Parts: sequence; structure tokens; C-alpha cells
Amino acid sequence: MYDPSENDLRFAIQHTIGLDQISHLDAFADVSPDLVDAVLSEAAKIAREELAPCNNTGDTQGSKWNSDFTVTTPDGFKKAHDALSAGGWYGIEIAEEFGGQALPHLISAAVGEMFHSANMGFSLCHLLTQGLTHALTVSASQEQKEKFLPPMAEGRWTGTMNLTEPQAGTDLAAIKSTAVKEGDHYRIKGQKIFITYGEHDMAENIVHLVLARAEGAPEGVNGISVFIVPKFLVNDDGSLGERNDVKCVSIEHKLGINGSPTAVLQFGEEKGAIGYLVGEENQGLKIMFGMMNHARFGVGIQGLSISNRAFYQAKEYASERVQGRPLDRNEKDTIDHHPDVMRLLATMRAEIEGQRGMSLYGAAALDRAHYESGDDKAFWTERSSLMVPIIKGWLTERSLNLTSDAVQVHGGMGFIEETGAAQHYRDARILPIYEGTTAIQANDLMFRKTLRDGGKAVNALLAEIKTDAETASKSDDANIANAAADVLRGTETAIRAVEFILSNTLSQREAAAISVPYLMMMGTLTGGWMSVKSALAAKGAMNEGTWDQTFLDAKISLAQVFAKHTLPEVEKYAKIVLDGGASIEAMAPEIL
Repeated sequence: MYDPSENDLRFAIQHTIGLDQISHLDAFADVSPDLVDAVLSEAAKIAREELAPCNNTGDTQGSKWNSDFTVTTPDGFKKAHDALSAGGWYGIEIAEEFGGQALPHLISAAVGEMFHSANMGFSLCHLLTQGLTHALTVSASQEQKEKFLPPMAEGRWTGTMNLTEPQAGTDLAAIKSTAVKEGDHYRIKGQKIFITYGEHDMAENIVHLVLARAEGAPEGVNGISVFIVPKFLVNDDGSLGERNDVKCVSIEHKLGINGSPTAVLQFGEEKGAIGYLVGEENQGLKIMFGMMNHARFGVGIQGLSISNRAFYQAKEYASERVQGRPLDRNEKDTIDHHPDVMRLLATMRAEIEGQRGMSLYGAAALDRAHYESGDDKAFWTERSSLMVPIIKGWLTERSLNLTSDAVQVHGGMGFIEETGAAQHYRDARILPIYEGTTAIQANDLMFRKTLRDGGKAVNALLAEIKTDAETASKSDDANIANAAADVLRGTETAIRAVEFILSNTLSQREAAAISVPYLMMMGTLTGGWMSVKSALAAKGAMNEGTWDQTFLDAKISLAQVFAKHTLPEVEKYAKIVLDGGASIEAMAPEIL
């Protein structure tokens, strides 16, 4: 069962977050409710008709590596790619001068949720291409932008990110790939692993963004540069020239996302692959982190997407399956009348509602960080920077639990591959790992986003949540008021935990040991905040006559479910923050 959640996304953009968050910006003055409706409708259509039908095919067939170093993608992937290209979806965020649509992150994130819930293995190509175009937009020369962005906006070319090497995963200081200057370009040599869509048959060219060391570069991360290395060289008139010296020597066999080819790329087996420096030498890590930040936000969206896909499949199954007589119900009632099945489904849906609000709030923050000016720009740059690790960390970690709950709803049939429930569970497992593990996101939140500024950014967020919760707790709707009161209590708990972190009583190792619980606490609380905002928006929309009453009532009920079943996790995580660091620091590997 695939449902793109089109109405939920439309409501969240127009009411929970509000278009006024971005419509005051000159860049998005023309972004109207009608435009949002049109884009979401078209995205939902292509997700249903082109992407979702080949999702299971991608899992069962997988991509295939061929002896001529090419890769064949699963049946239906090329057709789906062509449909995205024809619709201009690869250029959704690219500036109009380069052939893109220049739409805001707020809309792009909603489209991304639909595409990834329809077919995550396929849509990774779209995500990585978006990340590359973002990096080039920010850091490439005008000539490079004019050469590489238009074909990627059209979907004729796709993009990759090449960081990891066999000896250099998280530790980028260990990168050994080299770059030797030769005229107006460099010769790149080295091997890169775990390269998503590093080779495939869907587009006519692939543009690799590659980290390497130029001759004479200093050791460590300060000596890394970044290069554009196209699969086929590009002539002055934009046509494709000869094949560059880069080949796919294998693709990985994986637990999930089998439709997505994860390539091992060899650069420079002969003279060296021709690459073009982006920015200046030794500035590569800064440039690549811009792309990674964009990609990390996108992976957070993937966590929400796969959870939503799993939820709807579980909901559909539970609405049809009859097994045992539910307590105080009729003999032939379906299993969604069993109290614990309803608990699973309701908590899944409630958490997804909060996650969707978080992702779209983060998207609007990214838009404002880019286009605001003065103090507003500084505020939203700080806020978006804070939100990215929380969104990436919490949404992906929770996807493991939510897809597991979907299997549980299916019972034994969830363990059988033919139902498809297991695919979502397997596909989700990569999300807390790639583009920076949960621990990397948590350390970013702990050290860079909390301790470095003395808690300024996180306390500003907590103050905003507290103010909103206080206001909502006075609602004349008892359900909203009760949920808001729970959020308010959770906020007070989180404030105490942050005060403890800032008290200078923790060693760096102790702080690192509690960083993941700290991230999970902040994610859970922020999700609760967004669920209450959604409930308030639903209450406010009841007199519009636009939305179905049951749809709006559900928003309020889901806030209650989140408050009573998920929000208590804030207390658990806060207790670990307050008491758990020393116990981990007291451990040693030999004890294990």
C-alpha cells in the first residue's frame, strides 16, 4: 500500500508551518497556496504511477554490475528517471538561470518525502544530485555552474559525492586520493567506496564531486581539495566527449536499498581522471560539508518517508486481516480493533505527524537562513544549523523502531518477504549510518551546537517551545491543552538537562557518552512541539470549510497520542543525560 500523504503535506505547509514563513522573502513572493497544491499534486501523481510500482522490483532484482564496468538498474528505474527528468524534478531547487524551478526547500522537502516513501532506493539518485547542485551553486565558478548545472536540472546528468576510501571513512584526514595539476585541470588518482549511484544506466553522464589531495598539500583535513570529475568529459559546446579515466570496479551487496547501486570507483588507472578544482586548493572539506549538510537533511526526510510507507502498509493490512475476536468487539472485526494493534498504529501515525512538522520547519529554516538579511539571517542560520543534526539523528533512529512496529502489526506475515513489510525494515537500517552516523550528529549537537556557544542556540529553541506550549495549554480544547501541558513539562525537563551539560562538570568523554541520548531527547521534544502546533492549526482550520472534519479531528487526537505515548521518552533520555556519562566512562574494552 502506497499513500503519498498529499493532504497531510499540504496541511502542514499551509497551516502547521505556514507559507508566511517564506512568502515575505523576495525569492518566494510568487509561492502561493495554488502553486503548492499544483506541485504536490503532480509529485504525488508521479510518485504513485512511476516510482512506487518499481519499489519492490528494486529490492528483488537489485542493480547489477557488468564485466564492462557498467551497471544495470532494476526494471522500471530508467522509466522512472525519465519521468522525473521530463517533469523538471531534478531542478526543483536550482536557480532559473540554470534551467531550474528555484522552489523553496519547504516545497522540495515535501516532494522529497513523497519520492522517498514511494521508492527510497531509486530516489537516492535524486537526493545526491540535489546535494551536488547545491554545492556547485554555493561554491563553483560561474563557468562551472553554466557547464554543469543545466544538464543536471534537466536530469540528463546526475551527481555523486565521493568522500569515503577503504582506509578513510569518518576520518577524512586519512584520505589518500591525489590530484596533480596539469594546465587548467588536475589528474585524479585513487579509489572511493560507498558511492551511491556512482555508476548506472539512467543518465547520459554522471558528475562526481571528489575529495583529493593536491601536490604539496598539508597533512590532515586542512590539505583536502574538492574536484568535479565527470564520467564523460564535456566539450566547449556542452556535448559529451571521451570517457574519463574513472570506472566502477564493483558494487556492494547490501542489507537493503538494493535498487540503489553502491559503487567502488577507481580514479586514474591510466593517466589519471581529469578533474576541475572547485573553489581554492585545501578548501575542499568546507565545500563538501555544505553538500553533506544538505544531504543530511535529506536523509532525515528519508527516515520520515520510510516510516510513513511502512505505516500505511501496516494500516492497510490491519484493516483487512481478521484474527481472533477483539475485546468487546464483534467476532469478525479486523485486527485494527485489537487494543495493542491500535496502540502500534496510533503511535506510529502520531510520531510521523510530529516528524513531518519537524522536517518542514527545518526546511523553512534553511530557506530563511539563505534569503533573510541582517539579524534575521544570523538567527535562522543558527536555527537551521541546530535543526539539521536533530532531524537527521532522530528521524532516522526512529525509523528503525517504526518500520519494526509495522512488521509487528503484520505478525508472522511481516517476517515473510512477499508482504513487502520486511523491505522497509531492511531499507531503513542504513539511515542512521550514512551521511554521518547518529553519534556524529549527536557530537555535532553536543560540542558544536551546544557547548561551543554556551547553549545560546538550543536555549533559544527551548524558550520558543516553552512559549508556544504555554499558549497552547490555555486552549479551550481540553485535548490540545493537555497535550501542550505535557510538552511544557518536557521542556522544563530538557532545560534542566541542558543546564547540566553547560555546568562544566563533564569531561569531553562523558559528554560524548551522553550525546546520543541528548539528541534523542531534543528530537522527541521537538516532535511533540510540532504535534501540538499541528493540533492548534487543525483547531483553527475547522471554520474554513476546506478540510474534512475527521481529518482535522485526527490531528488533535494524534497530538494526544504523542503526548501520552512518545513524549515520556524525554524524561528517560534526560535521566541518562544527568546520570549516565560517568558509568560509560568507567567501562573499559577489556571489561567487555
